[in-house]
Amino acid sequence: MELKNRFVRSATWEGMCDEHGRPGQKLVDCYRQLSEGEVGLIITGYTFVRLDGKQTRGSMGAQSDEFSPEMRSLCKAVHDKGGKLCVQLVHTGGQARVPAGTRILAPSALQAPEYSALPSEMSARDIAEVTAAFGESARRAKDWGFDAVQLHAAHGYLINQFLSPRMNHRTDAYGGSIDNRMRFLREVYRSARAAVGVSFPVLAKLNGSDFIEQGLSIEDAVQVARTLDREGIDAIEVSGGTPASGDCAPVRRKIDTREQEAYNLPLASRIKKAVAYPIMVVGGFRTLDLMQEVIEKEESDYISLARPFIREPGLVHRWQGGDTSRARCISCNGCYRPGLREGGIACIIERAEKSGKVKT
Repeated sequence: MELKNRFVRSATWEGMCDEHGRPGQKLVDCYRQLSEGEVGLIITGYTFVRLDGKQTRGSMGAQSDEFSPEMRSLCKAVHDKGGKLCVQLVHTGGQARVPAGTRILAPSALQAPEYSALPSEMSARDIAEVTAAFGESARRAKDWGFDAVQLHAAHGYLINQFLSPRMNHRTDAYGGSIDNRMRFLREVYRSARAAVGVSFPVLAKLNGSDFIEQGLSIEDAVQVARTLDREGIDAIEVSGGTPASGDCAPVRRKIDTREQEAYNLPLASRIKKAVAYPIMVVGGFRTLDLMQEVIEKEESDYISLARPFIREPGLVHRWQGGDTSRARCISCNGCYRPGLREGGIACIIERAEKSGKVKT
């Protein structure tokens, strides 16, 4: 997969799909704008592989072959503008929000602040079925015309729950040592790889650290990254944190200065030194010359941005045109509110500026 530049739109929930996960015209328009804005690779919002792995209203789903017409239209909209589209596949595990009476699945039956309820410890059969669901969703993605798939192994979702000593108290082959705790990820990767073949890009999003006591550490993350290297992964996007990580949660607020940017870069740099495949890094990037410095120092191969592209889908195009001022995103996280209320994320600051309520 050849990209036009080193900018990646990191996955973010958009809230632009129906209750089954079928994408609508809003999402098509969103990705078309990103392609027109010269983003090298667009990674979709987290896309559930089974309904019991869905967390948020309006999320996209890849659990049904019936979505083919809408998914093909989504891919075509990106390809027509010269872009590349990667679908991020997830099961949210204990963070899932499911109808009453549906089992919530997790590695261990633990109470946790970020869990919606007490989950059921996954049986061997549960593990096999969810692993197969990742493979089936990857197959669909390739058939629909996506350019790559990304396995979400970060942010406290199911794969990360298996990786975390805090959330995984199992005593079988899936718990204990890091080699055992990464077994589920290995099996999910192998399922996806078998479904799409050796020439189709399979990526992963991995926490370099959970930034929480007894969570996944950078030392364990490096071991996971090395194992994925041997397995044949094509790239890793390095992130960090979970909803329980406080100020070190994945989506940090008030990134006001250059010094606050690139908060996951030390993790990405450690992992990059340990593996041969390309590394992407996400986390608070706003300043172009800092991003260029990261690439020149070979601390990462790609720069991933999420919230800045909500504010400015054409940000890369603006920079290419010579206006290299800092991204206009102020990291307030207000963009998620319209997603819940109106069925689509949007920058509330930009709206206020256009209405004259806020001056730039």
